[in-house]
Amino acid sequence: MKIQSSGASPDKDNNHSGRDTHYSTSGRRSQGKTTMTRRQFLARGAATVIGAGLLTSGYAWQGEPNWIEVTKLKLSFKDLPSAFSGMKIAHFSDTHLGFNKDARDLARLAERIIKAEPDLICFTGDIVDSNPEDLVESVPILAALNASLGKYAILGNHDYKNTKRITELLNSAGFLVLRNEAYLLKRGGAVMAVTGLDDLLHGEPDPVKALSGVPAGTFTVLMMHEPDYADTAQAHSFHLQLSGHSHGGQIRMPLVGAPFTPYGSQKYINGLYYTDAKSMPVYVNRGFGETVMPFRFLCRPELTVLTLHHSSDG
Repeated sequence: MKIQSSGASPDKDNNHSGRDTHYSTSGRRSQGKTTMTRRQFLARGAATVIGAGLLTSGYAWQGEPNWIEVTKLKLSFKDLPSAFSGMKIAHFSDTHLGFNKDARDLARLAERIIKAEPDLICFTGDIVDSNPEDLVESVPILAALNASLGKYAILGNHDYKNTKRITELLNSAGFLVLRNEAYLLKRGGAVMAVTGLDDLLHGEPDPVKALSGVPAGTFTVLMMHEPDYADTAQAHSFHLQLSGHSHGGQIRMPLVGAPFTPYGSQKYINGLYYTDAKSMPVYVNRGFGETVMPFRFLCRPELTVLTLHHSSDG
């Protein structure tokens, strides 16, 4: 257990109801046979046709991937200590440095994070696409980010080729990498916790271990790369889950949504959700970078700024 001390309505429609079953382009695949529905067949066919047009138009390659969107949300919790009410969390994810993004791109995102003046910065995995050394040039950019309650990161499935090296680089940028760990944050005599779990596809997430040492009743933010893990996490004493991994689908079709999402983000894909059993809020950031294809369509790279409030109504 470590200690850090310091001196819900989205602003747009984030309700996506698609529940298609897809396979992962990396990591584990879903078990058993999958029957493609008529809707899936049409969606994927449309994606192929429109995708071909995107390749020739250049918009999805040179346009939208460079058009950062800042999503601002306000969420209220009865268990959030009053001393933390109004705190801002800057949440970013999936930079995939080395594929279609580099340090110059990350510098543009960093400018927006700095402008948001967050109290807490959370990065939810896939800092690089493959090679850990692709992070080296960006270390000074990440080091320049400041937040009174600290900067925290978890590893995504793409970060597991050399977790030691990536952890060292993130640490050198001032980020604390949490792997089944928690940090206690203190403000005005009150305490809350930020936790991080191992990646679902290549690690061993252990929420019990992560919560060991966190006092009962403590308001706790969970960082977990794969958003669908929320249905498991809700059985534990987490109040809010922040995730990435899905890229929002990266390519989205009008009326259809994302025809493809990776394993681990087939239920929770883009934006704000609440789990069925516990109504735990889950925010899925669309990510900053790209993977597999250097394209985005109707799915801009995202920085999320969440403002948390204490509410007696919950």
